[in-house]
Amino acid sequence: MRALTVLQAAAAVTAAVRLARGRDRLPRLSPTTTDTPVSVVVPARDEEERIGPCLKALLADPAVAEVVVVDDGARDGTAALAAGLGARVVAGTPPPRGWVGKQWALRQGVTAAVNDVVVTLDADTRPAPGLVGALTAALAHHDLVSAGPRFVCDGVAEQALHASFLATLVYRFGPIGPSTPPPPHRVVANGQCMAFRRTAMLEADGFGRVRGHMTDDVALARLLAADGWAVAFLDAGGLLEVDMHESAAGVWREWGRSLPLRDVTGPGWQVADLAVVWLTTALPVLRLLSGRPTRLDLGLLAARTLLARALRGNYAVPGPGVLLSPLLDPLTAVRLTQATLRPVRSWRGRRYPAAEMGALTYRPPPGPCGRTGRPVRNEGR
Repeated sequence: MRALTVLQAAAAVTAAVRLARGRDRLPRLSPTTTDTPVSVVVPARDEEERIGPCLKALLADPAVAEVVVVDDGARDGTAALAAGLGARVVAGTPPPRGWVGKQWALRQGVTAAVNDVVVTLDADTRPAPGLVGALTAALAHHDLVSAGPRFVCDGVAEQALHASFLATLVYRFGPIGPSTPPPPHRVVANGQCMAFRRTAMLEADGFGRVRGHMTDDVALARLLAADGWAVAFLDAGGLLEVDMHESAAGVWREWGRSLPLRDVTGPGWQVADLAVVWLTTALPVLRLLSGRPTRLDLGLLAARTLLARALRGNYAVPGPGVLLSPLLDPLTAVRLTQATLRPVRSWRGRRYPAAEMGALTYRPPPGPCGRTGRPVRNEGR
């Protein structure tokens, strides 16, 4: 028990340092107009039910010069809907061996874009006027920008589970938009919304070099940060909403699958990150429910409650689920551990065998005391 107390105290200090970064963050994006022509690329596979609001908003935005929808082998009416709304539809080809579908779709869309400033958006996003201009303005100071949205959650259970998962990101990496960039192997990003310059991305072969990663957004950001790119993860405020899942079960299945960041995190960091989550969020709740919390547990529960209040701003309609989210932290820790030990390599009807995931990739450092990660070229590419 004494050893566990020492470990929990160390984890608490680590979490406190990370949470304290929220006091000094880059300003959130604000609505901006731009005269720079921007191409928006939307990769889409079976998105007929969700892509409409995204495309309508983009096509009505004067800052958007073109909207390129990449039909990533959709088996529904995604392509016809996109074309009918006025987007330029690129008929994507099947991903080659070793490529995850989204990276291949993005590579094709960026190649087809006609403007140098490119914004990529997922089909389930809902951009507001001024978002594209704000991202374009941010490229004056950064080479790769991703934006954190406000989340749309239906029901108390879905919001509570989603907020519990979101809290694990803060405990592992701190709030988004740190004023001091983290080392490349600790950079995080949101692939739902990214901006960069087309020429630079194609020259860097960014999507090709992370083509085998399921956690493609973080892999790309860490790779390019290691290359020397200025990478920023900014708060989009009220300029972007996303409706990721239809239920709490969807949050558990899909977000729980990707949040461990297993394929971009070395084994030592995986253990360290899971330890922080278990010791500072899950253990205090379990001890409280058993009626035997320590003073440290109560302090950690107080900190977690304050974080829950702060996370309300990350939701389009913050409800009681956000404040109840700490109660689900033990379940979230279980899900992160499960997905770390047994990662899933399938998405939208496609399965990606690990044996095919060679290629050119980002190699993470093994742990907190390991070497710094660098992009590594596989000579057998």
